[in-house]
Amino acid sequence: MTDSKQTIAAWMTSQPYTIGDDQTLAFARERMHHHDVRHLPVLHGGHLVGVVSSRDIAMVESLPGVDIAHVKVEEAMSEEPWTVGPDTPLTKVAQVMAERRLGTAIVVDREGSDEVVGVFTTTDALRALARYSA
Repeated sequence: MTDSKQTIAAWMTSQPYTIGDDQTLAFARERMHHHDVRHLPVLHGGHLVGVVSSRDIAMVESLPGVDIAHVKVEEAMSEEPWTVGPDTPLTKVAQVMAERRLGTAIVVDREGSDEVVGVFTTTDALRALARYSA
C-alpha cells in the first residue's frame, strides 16, 4: 500500500477553480488573478476538455490587434490535458511533468474519467520537495 503522503491526493489543490470553454480569456485572467492561480481546467457541459494557463492568455494577449475580451477560452486552451488519478504516486507525476515540461496535472476521480477533483502544479511539487527535504 502506498503512503498517502506520497500520492498526488496529499499535495493537490482540491476542488480547483474551473472555467467554461465558452468564457472569454479576459474573464479567465480575472478569475486567475482573483483566486491567485495560474491554471484553470476547462469544462464543456461539466466535462473536462482542456486547460488554460496564464501563459496561454499572455501569449494571445501579446498578438497585435487581439482583444482578449473577444477571444474564447476554447481558442487558447491546451486540449487533452494530462490527467492522473488521486492515488498516482507523487514521484511518477513529478517525473512526467519534468520530462514533458508540464506546468500542471489535472487530477480526476479515477483514470479515464473527466470529473475534476484537483490540480497538481509545479508549485505543489516544490512544496512537496521542500517538505521531504526538511
